[in-house]
Amino acid sequence: MLRDSLIVRASYQEGSGYLKRANTERLHEIFNQYASQEKNGERFMTASDFVRSYLGLYTDADYNPDSVNLLAGIVDTSKDGLISFAEFQAFEGLLCVPDALYKTAFQLFDTNGNGMVAFDEFVEVMRKTVLHQKMPFNMDSSFVKLYFGKDKKRLISYAEFSQFLHDFHEEYAMEAFKKFDKNGAGFISALDFQDIMLSIKSHLLTKDVRDNLIAAVNAGQSGRKVSFPYFMAFNSLLNNMELIKRIYLNATNGHRYQEVTKEEFLYSAQMMSQITPLEVDILFHLCDLLHQTGPTEDDEADSRLGKIIYNDLVAITPEQYFKQITKRVAEIKAVSSPDERGIIVQMLESGYRFVLGSIGGAVGATTVYPIDLVKTRMQNQRAGSFIGELMYRNSFDCFKKVIRHEGFFGLYRGLMPQLMGVAPEKAIKLTVNDFVRDKFMDKNGNLPLYGEIISGGCAGASQVIFTNPLEIVKIRLQVAGEIAGGSKVKAWTVVKELGLFGLYKGARACFLRDIPFSAIYFPMYANTKVRLADEGGYNTPLSLLASGAIAGVPAAALVTPADVIKTRLQVIAREGQTTYTGLLDCARKIYKEEGARAFWKGATARVFRSSPQFGVTLFTYELLQRLFVVDFGGSRPTGSEQKVPTMGVAEEIRSTNPDHIGGYQVALPIFTGIETKFGLCLPRFQLFVKRM
Repeated sequence: MLRDSLIVRASYQEGSGYLKRANTERLHEIFNQYASQEKNGERFMTASDFVRSYLGLYTDADYNPDSVNLLAGIVDTSKDGLISFAEFQAFEGLLCVPDALYKTAFQLFDTNGNGMVAFDEFVEVMRKTVLHQKMPFNMDSSFVKLYFGKDKKRLISYAEFSQFLHDFHEEYAMEAFKKFDKNGAGFISALDFQDIMLSIKSHLLTKDVRDNLIAAVNAGQSGRKVSFPYFMAFNSLLNNMELIKRIYLNATNGHRYQEVTKEEFLYSAQMMSQITPLEVDILFHLCDLLHQTGPTEDDEADSRLGKIIYNDLVAITPEQYFKQITKRVAEIKAVSSPDERGIIVQMLESGYRFVLGSIGGAVGATTVYPIDLVKTRMQNQRAGSFIGELMYRNSFDCFKKVIRHEGFFGLYRGLMPQLMGVAPEKAIKLTVNDFVRDKFMDKNGNLPLYGEIISGGCAGASQVIFTNPLEIVKIRLQVAGEIAGGSKVKAWTVVKELGLFGLYKGARACFLRDIPFSAIYFPMYANTKVRLADEGGYNTPLSLLASGAIAGVPAAALVTPADVIKTRLQVIAREGQTTYTGLLDCARKIYKEEGARAFWKGATARVFRSSPQFGVTLFTYELLQRLFVVDFGGSRPTGSEQKVPTMGVAEEIRSTNPDHIGGYQVALPIFTGIETKFGLCLPRFQLFVKRM
């Protein structure tokens, strides 16, 4: 058939080549599986075959036949009551184009299949919708005549109809306002306002907004009356929630947990000029209502009045048609909270993270170990040495001399005990940091800055039990090579010589270094990740590496004095070198003999070591969690999950019907979108939305 071949050709072009990659043979097999009619040796689907059997809609015995025929008419472009394979295949291509939702809606109203929509066709479909049955629209209004002509004989093309459908719903709401405003005063009652919103604008209402419609009117209007400007602003606000989110993010420089006042929001909105002050007033009234009626504690809710965060905007943002499917996917994949999991599962998760943290720590430590060795030797270089002159002029000179006198592997002296200690050190540091962060996090997922700092500090303190023995052995092995002709020192020899208590020599200096380091590092790392994430909150591998490295610069540099003192206390003083009895004694003698600059020895090497080490460590740790995904029901690092692409959601839908391949993977959300985007609902079609 010539018409069918033209349909397929158009679908190939509109689908941007998608059908060229689709499995046509597989699609034909599926079509034949559901096609119940045969005519002249060719199989066809009936309306019931396509809508009820294949799509799985209107499966109840008391389904509405008119609704089924209307939906099937979208695919049946020849309007002969039967769907050919060419039409079935063409519709798949239509589902793949960017404006599939509008094109599908257009074909719903194009009941004659001539590529244009007439007034009679529009009325025929609208009168069968739940919306029109609840609140009839005046089809003789001036708005309709502007589009279809004074005599309503003008035919509307697809491009024009898409604009008409967009504007129609706004006109529908204004028409309803006029009907309730019988005396033309420009006011309607709060109950009338609620009735309009629930009947015509229900697709814009989240559950929280729906439950607070009357309360919102009481808070924003006097005398329990709703003015027309308030009515228009309320609807405009809900229509522009994505813009509202961008204004918020502009005000906070991309931070999603920063509280924003009305004045700060208005200042940010000035740059976009599409949001009116009245809309902003309504926004803050709604958010305040949600704070008061939500699950938060009373004192917490009171502290948030007059301020908003990103989660508040999410709570009042209407779900778009694809977001409904995304929500369903999340519900399918959801598991019980960590607190409800068994102890075995939690232990397995800890073991999983322990292993990945160990690998990440080992990779990070090995990568920068030569820099660490140079840093240690520079910090141990003292004035008053019996040698009479400094052994190393600078870090680069130290690096060259180590290679010259000790060989390349001399740069890795003490690496093995370092790697043996990295696993428990990184594991306990990450675990304690996450544990304490959870304790400071409120029910909305907000974490105050002081909570981040305390969490990091606790992580730093907890690691000393592992890092101090590790560091003292590592340092003595690192400086052993400085003595020409000296005997080779082994880690076990150092451990036996020091004994249990000796392994914790300089522990106070270690606390002095590790607590502020982690208190600086973890908050900065978390906030840098947020700043470098994309609009969906996802961190690329490069942004992870950059976040870890950037956070390590101030953390490493600012605690160098404590690191110098720790090094001096843990290294055995040679003949002629100053000895120290404790932390304060060490600090006084360094300052007296070498000056204040001595506290910053090796600062450059420390920054060049710690910054990339922690960058590589956390980069490796988070990438491993992405590569080796094991779902224990707990949390994953922020920024780990990329926003699911629109088409990608369909893979989850295939689990309910594996015959939905190619474009038909998104057929259900497209049909749902006709209601959630335009507010059009066919009888019994709402049952499908509830299932989704």
